[in-house]
Amino acid sequence: MRTLPLSALAALLATPALAHPVTVQTCDREVTFDAPPARAASNDVNLTEMMLVLGLHDRMVGYTGISGWNKLDEEIRADIGELPELSERYPSREVLIGADLDFWFAGWNYGMRVGGEVTPDTLEPFGIAVYELTESCIHIMDRDGVAIDDMYNDIRNLGAIFGVDARAEELISGWQAELEEIAATIPEGEPLRVFVYDSGEETPFTAGRFAMPTAMIEAAGGRNIMDDVESSWTRVAWEPVVERNPEVVIIVNYGEVTAEQKIDFITSNPAFAGMDAVLNDRFVVLEYVEATPGPRNIRAVRALADAFHGQ
Repeated sequence: MRTLPLSALAALLATPALAHPVTVQTCDREVTFDAPPARAASNDVNLTEMMLVLGLHDRMVGYTGISGWNKLDEEIRADIGELPELSERYPSREVLIGADLDFWFAGWNYGMRVGGEVTPDTLEPFGIAVYELTESCIHIMDRDGVAIDDMYNDIRNLGAIFGVDARAEELISGWQAELEEIAATIPEGEPLRVFVYDSGEETPFTAGRFAMPTAMIEAAGGRNIMDDVESSWTRVAWEPVVERNPEVVIIVNYGEVTAEQKIDFITSNPAFAGMDAVLNDRFVVLEYVEATPGPRNIRAVRALADAFHGQ
């Protein structure tokens, strides 16, 4: 009887086929995968980039929900290759079933709506397993807050689901080291008051306590002035924004209204003329893919830290 060398046996045991079944926590559910998905799709540009950075292009049959709001930049366009967009905005259940998916990476308000026709429960009977973006879980369950670790959690769980754990841990270790470097550059003192402006003129759409920019701002040495709003991405009134007097305004750049137009709206409105951010012309532009959970969060934290502290 021929015996395998220990090194060969270890390599065999590490293969994805023998790593399964795996069970991961997704929001308030546990989902078990008997084998790595073979016909996957993702919703939105940031979730799609998570899949691509893990090298999962060959496991994907397409993506959803990007061109209806965003344009693919050169970086992600090169990675996404010829993968088709199955739906420009939120997909219908029929679209996902018709693509013969066995896995969809989406989230609440990232492709799914509470009570909508496309949910983990409505897709399960058709053999489509859903993994939910951690940041989005606040829409269906209580959470303590948001953290950069939420993005790591998604990368780690995707790594387990697809049998690319080593790649996931390599990415996470690199990002953690980079965050430590950034933290070492942040001066002591009171954090800067920061407001996130996504869109809207009558009422601004912004990041509350449970949205990723809150964690990113904290990592960069600031404080989201709306971190007491018990929501993720949400609408608030302009009055508390003015009262809390942000020193910096982060502009989220996407959609038909450009970042320059958003800045012009704020700087030309007499109601905002006394805000420190306007008086000192302190605006920072983040692309949508940087402000939502994904691989670009860490470089965005570095950009925020540079902008906050003049480095």
